[in-house]
Amino acid sequence: MRLRTIQVIAALIAAVAFVLAFMAAGVFLISSLFMAVGLAAVAWLAWSMVKRVKLWGDIQGIRARRRKPAA
Repeated sequence: MRLRTIQVIAALIAAVAFVLAFMAAGVFLISSLFMAVGLAAVAWLAWSMVKRVKLWGDIQGIRARRRKPAA
């Protein structure tokens, strides 16, 4: 059976569509990975800043208690 020109063209279009679909899926996976890494970095940054502010508040409280005159 000989393939007609339209069948060859349809097969080529289907192949291109599959390649584009796999590329889009790969881009989605890679972009999702970078999004997760970025969110993790922002979460760590926020956590470390909150921890530092809390520590600074504790240090200020200790200093304030030391400054009180002894009765």
